[in-house]
Amino acid sequence: MKTSYDFSGAKRGAVVEASGKTRITIWLDDDVLASFRTRAAKEGKGYQTLINEALKAAADEKSAPVTLSSLRRVLREELHTH
Repeated sequence: MKTSYDFSGAKRGAVVEASGKTRITIWLDDDVLASFRTRAAKEGKGYQTLINEALKAAADEKSAPVTLSSLRRVLREELHTH
């Protein structure tokens, strides 16, 4: 064993930046995480990838889930056309 080691050029794996991604800590309900892990195993993907895809879809106004305000807007538009 050496008496000293030079870590001046070393990088920790978890700290190495992924292009276009940011590492965060997030608290999720156990059942939500279990659901994504089960689905990921079935689809052969990583559960974090599926969570990222779900968040992207939710953030995109065109593919976001229906909200109460968007439903009301659509209903008003439809009622005015008839």
